[in-house]
Amino acid sequence: MSSENEDLTSHMESAAGPTAPMTRDMTRRDAVQLLSVLPIAAVLGLSRADHERAWRFVDDARDRAEEGIAFAPKFFTPAEFRTVGILADMIIPRDERSGSATDAGVPEFMDFIMIDMPDNQKWMRTGLGWLDAQSTTRFGKSFAGASASQREQILNDIAWPARAPAALADGVNFFNAFRDLTSSGFWSSKMGVKDLRYIGNTFNPNWNGCPPEALAKLGVTYAKFEPKNLRLTPQ
Repeated sequence: MSSENEDLTSHMESAAGPTAPMTRDMTRRDAVQLLSVLPIAAVLGLSRADHERAWRFVDDARDRAEEGIAFAPKFFTPAEFRTVGILADMIIPRDERSGSATDAGVPEFMDFIMIDMPDNQKWMRTGLGWLDAQSTTRFGKSFAGASASQREQILNDIAWPARAPAALADGVNFFNAFRDLTSSGFWSSKMGVKDLRYIGNTFNPNWNGCPPEALAKLGVTYAKFEPKNLRLTPQ
């Protein structure tokens, strides 16, 4: 699953810039507004308001946890909730840049979405059951009870729809929806916003223009800049 994770992370980095610093100009509201126009949010029917309600719920749950009151999922069973955390962290693991999906509160986010948007409950519960059934058939234990390599074997069979066997179509559909919800949750979280390193519409006083080698490749020069038309002309 490492290549899957790299593809997902690379996509978000390309949108935000790999070295851009995080500032307070980028709020969670800004992030979920961006997410609302992405396919992952549209397919799941999540609006900006949905994300904001969910994260208020997660923030409250995290505050109570700090006071010693453990989170008790309202939709997921304890076993399902453990599986959700494992699967979410396989999709977005902890790395040197930021924490994992569970560090960001994605499982709690999902629990809220399942209650707030009950149309999602069937595919989620059926899919988690499918994972356990596959794991039990292959390895004699639940998905959560399987080893990391055994879990990866299952996900490697369903993570890429184009090469997945037709017999695993139910698993493919589940994983696609789960991955999208994980992504939508993570990048609308406080941790995900920081991971984007988005600085917004900020003036950069240190920008020195297009690099000379790029100008040369295009065959233009600042020496022939036309202020009236705001364009560079050929050398």
